[in-house]
Amino acid sequence: MIDRPPAAVGRFTVHDGEGVPPGATPREGGVNFSVFSRHATAVTLLLYDRETDEAPVARIALDPVHHRTFFFWHVFVEGASPGLWYSWQVDGPGDTATTGMRFDPEVELLDPRARVVSMRRWDRQRALGPARGSTSMRAQVVAADDYDWEGDRPVNRPLEDCVIYELHVGGFTRHVSAGVEHPGSFRGIVEKIPYLQSLGITDVELMPVMAFDEQDVPQGVAARGLGNFWGYSPCGFYALHPGYGADGDIRREFRDMVKALHRAGIGVILDVVFNHTAEGGADGPTISFRGLGNEFFYHLDPTDLRRYRDYSGCGNTLNCNHPAVSRLLLQCLEYWVREMHVDGFRFDLASAMARGEDGEPMVHAPLLWNIEFSEALAHTRLICEAWDAAGLYQVGDFPGYRWAEWNGRYRDTLRRWLRGETGLRGELAMRLAGSADLYQAAGRLPVNSINFITCHDGFTLADLVSYDRKHNEANGEDNRDGGDHDFSWNCGVEGPSDDPAIQSLRRRQQRNAIALLLLSQGVPMLLAGDEFARGQRGNNNAWCQDNPLGWIDWSLTEDNADLLRFTREMIALRRRHPTLRRRRFLTGDPGTAMDGLPDITWFGADGAPPDWDDAGAKCLGWLLGARSDTEPVLAVLVNTADQDIDVQLPVAPRQRWQRALDTSLAAPHDILPPRAQPTVETLSYRLASRSVVVLESR
Repeated sequence: MIDRPPAAVGRFTVHDGEGVPPGATPREGGVNFSVFSRHATAVTLLLYDRETDEAPVARIALDPVHHRTFFFWHVFVEGASPGLWYSWQVDGPGDTATTGMRFDPEVELLDPRARVVSMRRWDRQRALGPARGSTSMRAQVVAADDYDWEGDRPVNRPLEDCVIYELHVGGFTRHVSAGVEHPGSFRGIVEKIPYLQSLGITDVELMPVMAFDEQDVPQGVAARGLGNFWGYSPCGFYALHPGYGADGDIRREFRDMVKALHRAGIGVILDVVFNHTAEGGADGPTISFRGLGNEFFYHLDPTDLRRYRDYSGCGNTLNCNHPAVSRLLLQCLEYWVREMHVDGFRFDLASAMARGEDGEPMVHAPLLWNIEFSEALAHTRLICEAWDAAGLYQVGDFPGYRWAEWNGRYRDTLRRWLRGETGLRGELAMRLAGSADLYQAAGRLPVNSINFITCHDGFTLADLVSYDRKHNEANGEDNRDGGDHDFSWNCGVEGPSDDPAIQSLRRRQQRNAIALLLLSQGVPMLLAGDEFARGQRGNNNAWCQDNPLGWIDWSLTEDNADLLRFTREMIALRRRHPTLRRRRFLTGDPGTAMDGLPDITWFGADGAPPDWDDAGAKCLGWLLGARSDTEPVLAVLVNTADQDIDVQLPVAPRQRWQRALDTSLAAPHDILPPRAQPTVETLSYRLASRSVVVLESR
């Protein structure tokens, strides 16, 4: 390691060090620091005893001859130890228009490989002005891992058996009604594990937990005292967001949460934002990547390298398929699996990751295929949001074969059908059956479809049936933010209503949505709080609402206990019916199920095969053959018309039909466990308006 006599800098002794691995690596007697910057001409390491110290205890200027190997700048600091805080200052060429480089020697940069990040000295507005050198995020040197995982392993449940539950770590337990000791933290999630178990979900999908800039908001939002709550503004891909810690050792708290969830049989999926960073566009601050290698970290306009090509809608787009960036991101995912034991990832605006360095979509995008073929990631969930903000839409066509996709076609079709649109019966059948039209020809499976009706973007389920238009005035952007195509229906009154008929219809519509979601082939995903009618007063973009509007109000579990019970029973129904969780696409061929039945048989109100060209049809039925002789055969009836319909039932393949579910009925009769199900005595069923019915034949 030592190629020349060491030098003393303050209380430390400085050696040449090594370029690999990058980051801060404790070794015997000290710490090796390394950072990648191809075109840097001068690099300085700053060391601090405390995260808030104004002055460093040491400034170590790296010699470009002895402290540089190829494009890695490195130094071994004898006497340094875990617990120290550090940052980098980097200088280099400054002609941004022709080189794309944005070196600024006054700015302290965050290490892209930082494992722990402090933002206590960070001021985004000051970072944009002449005093930018006095504010920075800082990284901490962390000790070699000694965490006792106690034999923990990923859950590794078959994806077809999963029910995913999307939640926000802060908002899930921040409300006083959560009744937890550590609100808004990873420990708060642990306290809610009994609830998650009772609900029956199998995986939690955590909205961004990697370090993000809470101050990254438009001026009008900031003027209202609001911040970046959801976390889609990353600044450190290897570090946890410090706001989710409870007592200081945030990595231990996160691991404790993962271990506790695994013990409960629940997997952990992280929402990953690799499409952009908190540095924003040309008018944004320099935090890390911009000051180390702006010319390759980001997509730049080749006609004017001062400008960023924005495929994310957030000012910049990470150049994911540049070799250095691709390697950084792949190793990041492998780190979260190997060292933090997560079970998978959901990639925000993942189509941006499919763009080559020229900005064009790539069929063989190196990053995506390297993720797919990584041995460390072989058993992880890979879920993508298969579109970006610049119009690239790849649902059904995302590169690779193992990637599951947030199925936006499913979401839109189910919403439109539920609100009563016509001309959708064939499209609905395709979505309910696993979207074979999107996936089968490419050799993919129903599990490639993540089915959802609501998610963090757009209305909650309660708002979806209560508002025809968004009401985002509280966000400070004059209601311009958020989507304008939610395909919602307010059931006759915009917003809250005291009319019992409106309230009853809204409850029924929520039950209909939950029922159809859990009756569909593919992988269902629920939004946290939908199971007990959590609303956001019509705000369909609560990204900046770190307040009761954006938090889960747990008192609703009592106010809407009937809907919560319905959701639990629907999840239980799905769990006891393997025919709802088929790994292969349905064929409709005779003999593909028990009793010589087809795996699926579609029928209309008259019991005959449906007329798929009937543009006015609002009724659909289907029979699902059992996969074992102990599983009941299922018949499902759906009606979105305003009138009741008499539906001719298929002959019960076993002794009789029993009513498992009828969303038109009041609790507890809306859904019943097998032992309490009444027998259907007639050959037809009176299917109420806007309802879903499930019958079981034993």
